[in-house]
Amino acid sequence: MQCKPLIGVNVDHRGASGDRPAYSILCAGYCQGISAAGGIPVMLPPLEHERDLRCVVDRLDGFVLSGGPDLDPRRDGYMLHPSVRVMHPQREQSDRMLASVLIERRMPVLAIGCGMQLLNLTHGGNLFLHVPEDLPHALPHKDPMDPNHRHSLEVAQDSIMGLVYGDGEIRVNSCHHMAIDELADGFRVTARCPDGVIEAFESVDMDEWFVIGTQFHPESESASALDLRIFEEFVAGVTGDRVAEARLVA
Repeated sequence: MQCKPLIGVNVDHRGASGDRPAYSILCAGYCQGISAAGGIPVMLPPLEHERDLRCVVDRLDGFVLSGGPDLDPRRDGYMLHPSVRVMHPQREQSDRMLASVLIERRMPVLAIGCGMQLLNLTHGGNLFLHVPEDLPHALPHKDPMDPNHRHSLEVAQDSIMGLVYGDGEIRVNSCHHMAIDELADGFRVTARCPDGVIEAFESVDMDEWFVIGTQFHPESESASALDLRIFEEFVAGVTGDRVAEARLVA
């Protein structure tokens, strides 16, 4: 019996507080999106040792780098902006090791939210630390009063994003204040907000390394049915069932 592809997904770490124990926690939408697309989600908690991460990655077919709190800019030589709400150091240490292993192994990756930012950063790009200050003319990308805040999207038609969304009006959820500044070599922008902020990228050569990155969250409860198709295109790329590639060539 042929097994469905095993898709890893990293989980968040919530430290103990008062009488509350520490938790490993993940938005259910990630697992639901992977399962609906034909994969088997394998949740990976933060690990301390790189050799353990390598052992897990060796047994997987693809990986979803999940979103979460902010990356700590001090780890990359920048000052801590007052708006930054850093993720738990135990998770960030593990996630940074994980991203390096995924890049080295050229494992198929779907990177979402801060997962997209981390993959770009680890591969040689950099980030805007606070969009309202770094890009003062940008549209709002986060509304604390509206968790379902959305903005429009401009996509490259010769890309996975183009296959998913087509030519119609596109609106996606938006809940971030950090964003990609310089894109790492080997990636190309496949979607932007009309203000120019990068909202999606993929590998320049999808046969050499199958990578999709989205700043928005296709796993969220505020996602549309079209957004969820991103998981389908990812699992198709993982399995080698390159339906997307065939449509791009046609």
